[in-house]
Amino acid sequence: MKATIYHNPSCSKSRQALALLTQQGIDIELRDYRRVPPNVIELRALLASLKRPAHDLLRSKDAEYTLAGLSPAASDEAIFAAISAYPKLLERPIVVTAKGARIGRPTDALLEIL
Repeated sequence: MKATIYHNPSCSKSRQALALLTQQGIDIELRDYRRVPPNVIELRALLASLKRPAHDLLRSKDAEYTLAGLSPAASDEAIFAAISAYPKLLERPIVVTAKGARIGRPTDALLEIL
């Protein structure tokens, strides 16, 4: 099985998700979204796989959330633009497999798609 992880090596939850994937013997494509932010097409695909509202893609407690003028009522387009401008706003980790996508908070949520 192959998985893509939208990863931040500084984040403990992201490191836990990476360790889980490694323990499960998963072929991992590591995506440091801070260096290479997902584009709008990728964000739409993530949203479709997650089957959650676009606002769930955001780290709403980060200062950039306020800087971007976001709120729970923000449009998908505003959220995608904010993530493009401030990649650290993307919730982490996000893991994508052929079975779907999950935000790894808690890490055990990833087991559903492995």
